[in-house]
Amino acid sequence: MLQRTFLIALLLSGWSFAVVNADDGLRPYESNRYYWQYRGEPVLLLGGSVDDNLFQIPDLQQHLDQIRSAGGNYIRNTMSDRNDIGHEVYPYRRLASGQYDLNQWNDEYWSRFENLLRWTAEREIFVQIEVWDRFDYSRDHWPPHPYHPQNNVNYGETESGLADRYPDHPGQNRQLFFFTTPAQQNNTLLLAYQQRFVDKLLAHSLQYDHVLYCIDNETSGEEAWATYWAEHLRRRADEAGVKINITQMWDDWNLRGDEHRRTIDHPERYDFIDVSQNNHKQGQEHWDNFQWVRSYIRPRPRPINTVKTYGADGNKFGHTSQDGVERFFRHILGGAASARFHRPDSGLGLSDVAIAAIGAARKLESEVPLWQLRPANELLSARDDNQAYLAADPGTAYALYFTRGGSVGLDLSDAEGQLTLKWINIDSGQWGESDQLTAGATVSINPPGKGNWLAVIRR
Repeated sequence: MLQRTFLIALLLSGWSFAVVNADDGLRPYESNRYYWQYRGEPVLLLGGSVDDNLFQIPDLQQHLDQIRSAGGNYIRNTMSDRNDIGHEVYPYRRLASGQYDLNQWNDEYWSRFENLLRWTAEREIFVQIEVWDRFDYSRDHWPPHPYHPQNNVNYGETESGLADRYPDHPGQNRQLFFFTTPAQQNNTLLLAYQQRFVDKLLAHSLQYDHVLYCIDNETSGEEAWATYWAEHLRRRADEAGVKINITQMWDDWNLRGDEHRRTIDHPERYDFIDVSQNNHKQGQEHWDNFQWVRSYIRPRPRPINTVKTYGADGNKFGHTSQDGVERFFRHILGGAASARFHRPDSGLGLSDVAIAAIGAARKLESEVPLWQLRPANELLSARDDNQAYLAADPGTAYALYFTRGGSVGLDLSDAEGQLTLKWINIDSGQWGESDQLTAGATVSINPPGKGNWLAVIRR
C-alpha cells in the first residue's frame, strides 16, 4: 500500500516516473568498493563550482559546461533557499497577502531543481544533494523564511513550537526545526511539512541515477534526526524500486570523534562517508586522519567523499590556495572516491588554480587509474614533513605528489626493468618532462621545479 501511495504521489506531482536500473546507476565499484562506478565502469568524481546551491544560479547551463570542459564531473547541490545573492527563491507559493502557503509549491523552485538534474545527467556530472542546510534556518536567514510562524498561513508560534529568532550559529543546534522526529520532540505538525518537502524532492531526483544523498550540511545535530531521514529516504526509494546512496556530513573536524562514528559504524544505514570537515586540517595530520578512516572501514569498505575542499587566499579561515591544492591531492592520492573544491571564498571554486588542478588529476588518471592503487607512503624515504605523498600498485605503477619540490627516495624493489616517469605540473595543469628509471632498488626522485608536481611512474 505504501509503495502504491508514494507512486501515486509522484504521478500527481506532474512527473512521469521511470524507474532507473540500480545496476547501471552510481554505486560502489564492485572491484574496489572505496570508489564509485557508473554504468558498470569505475569513475573518479572531481569538481569545483561557484556556488553550493547550483540549481538556483541563473547561468547554470553555462557553468555546467565550464565544469565539464575543465574535467569536472561532480557538484554539490544544497537545497538551500536563503537569499545570499539575490536570485534565490523559496519552494513554497507566496500569496497576495505576502505570506506563504506550505501546502502549495513555488513551481519556479522545483523547475530549477529539475533542470539541474536533467542538465547534469546530459553532461554526466554527478550530483551530491544536501537535503537540509542549517544555515537557512538561523540568524538573519530565519526571519524571512516560509517556515517562520509569522510568514505562513499554516501555523503559529504556539502550535509549531518555533521561536521568532534563532540568533546563534547553527552549529549550536538550538533551532527546534531539527528536533521534530518521533525519537526527539515528536513534533508531528512540522514533521508533516518536512516530509512533504522531502517527498517532493524525491519525486524529481528518483528519476535519475547519477545522484547521491547527504542529509545535512556540516551538522552537529542529534543522531536521531539523521537516522530518521536516512530511513525515510531509503524507504521512499525502496517503495519506488530505486537504489540510492546516503550519507551524513558531521561538523566535527576530528574524523576520529564520536560524531563521525555515527556514520562510519553504520554501513547498513550509510552507503558512503563524507569527510569534508577533514579539510580544516593541514599537512600530515590531514593525510593521517583520512587514512585512519580508510583503515577503519577496511573490513567493509565504502566510498569516502570530500565534497568541500577548503582553502583559498584571503578566506575567513586563514587557509591559503596552496592549502586547497594540497588537500585536494592528498585526498586523491589517499584513496578518496571524490574531491571537489569548495565555493569561493572558502575554496577555490572553479578558478584558474582549480581548473589546473582538476586537469592535472585527470592526466594522472589517464596514466594510472586511482582505483588500481593504494596509499603507500611507507615506500618513501628521506622525506620531510608534508613534502610528498604516494599511491602505488608496487611493482607496476606509482603516483607521487610533491607539495613544494625537493627530493625523496622511492623504493622500486618490487619492480623490474625499465620504468617510464612522466611529470605533471599541477600549478599549470600541463605535462612536464619524461624520463626513464631503472627498477630494483630505491631511487631518488626530484621534480623539475618548486611548487606542486605529480610524478607518474609505470611499466
